[in-house]
Amino acid sequence: MRILELTAATEKKLLSARVAHDVQAQRVALRIACDVQRRGDSALFGWTKKLDGSEVTARTLWISQKQLRDAYRRVSPDLLQAFRKAGCNIRRVAEKQLPKPWSLRIEPGVRIRQIVRPIESVACYVPGGRASLVSTLLMTAIPAQVAGVPRIIVACPKPNDEVLAAAQFLGIREIARMGGAQAVAALAYGTRSVPRVEKICGPGNRYVTAAKQLASADCAIDLPAGPTEAIVLSDGGNPAWIAADLLAQAEHAPDAGSFLVTTSRKFAEQVSAEVTAQLRMLAANNPAHDSSRRSGAILVADSLAAACDFVNRFAPEHLSLPAQAESLLRGIRSSGTVFVGPWSAQPLGDYISGSNHVLPTAGWARRRGGLQAADFVKCITVQEISRNGFARLADGAETFASAENLPAHFNAVRIRQ
Repeated sequence: MRILELTAATEKKLLSARVAHDVQAQRVALRIACDVQRRGDSALFGWTKKLDGSEVTARTLWISQKQLRDAYRRVSPDLLQAFRKAGCNIRRVAEKQLPKPWSLRIEPGVRIRQIVRPIESVACYVPGGRASLVSTLLMTAIPAQVAGVPRIIVACPKPNDEVLAAAQFLGIREIARMGGAQAVAALAYGTRSVPRVEKICGPGNRYVTAAKQLASADCAIDLPAGPTEAIVLSDGGNPAWIAADLLAQAEHAPDAGSFLVTTSRKFAEQVSAEVTAQLRMLAANNPAHDSSRRSGAILVADSLAAACDFVNRFAPEHLSLPAQAESLLRGIRSSGTVFVGPWSAQPLGDYISGSNHVLPTAGWARRRGGLQAADFVKCITVQEISRNGFARLADGAETFASAENLPAHFNAVRIRQ
């Protein structure tokens, strides 16, 4: 892993590369989405064959209930136990995140309430590159279930036994063999075989992320959760552990970005040596070989303050603070999730701690946090105004209507006087 001085030029180059990737992906996603809008199932099945190498028809698109039951029987008891452990933790966190109804007496005769209603239908996108990410199904579907979403559809390009078993475990019955930008478009716009949903959630590669952003004009999305990003910010700690965390995220895809940010050149060299040693233990086709060389880096900053400023501008999906965690955390304003202390291994958050692993990438952590149960509900305000309350508000409302030159607004109030 290359060691670079963290200068303004280095930062600009890193951020520009991320933007360039997004623009290219948007062009490809737009072409596919327009084709699916125009030709429906034919385009969906054609792109699925071309990009995923899968022959899918209207008859084979959806997984049968027997296939779900059979897959559940085939997976190991250890995996089912992991489902139960992770599911319990994810559910507990999601329940904490769910908005609550409330009622407030603004003044005599004026009451505002909030009621919480689930979104009617959502699609959970489960990536399926070298292996389908079964953990993503739990991370997306469980918060939707906690929110009370009545219809949950799963899209996965190549659902394996583990994904199907997780769907059976969660009681989800609609799983489609489709992925990529074509699946996002089908779910956003609807086809003969695929129902249109109200919201699409879940991570994916940069083409999936671009397709979600394009579809967001017609279908709600959770957040741009594209190629994985991870930063470890530290001047010390166990170099082997830090290298392991960097490689854990680097193996997601060839364009995953893993970075160590430090002020110590000596520590940078120690971690770099560990990365090299641990890469030798990974198979030659593991994406970490490419991503650690092309997309990742070790950045040496002039000071911890400069390092924190870079982290906040980069706004990584994952951030680890293995040493001096609490003092550094006070300076962090933008990150999808933060792992505090040396024992907070990033894969624990990916799988089983309960915190959601669907997180903002490409700088979106400057604007929002990760997926949560609140993303699956609508908070609706209810206004109840009595005759007495009307009398207290009417004059002010008429004044606003006059100032805005809206006579019908004025009349709707005055007619009740």
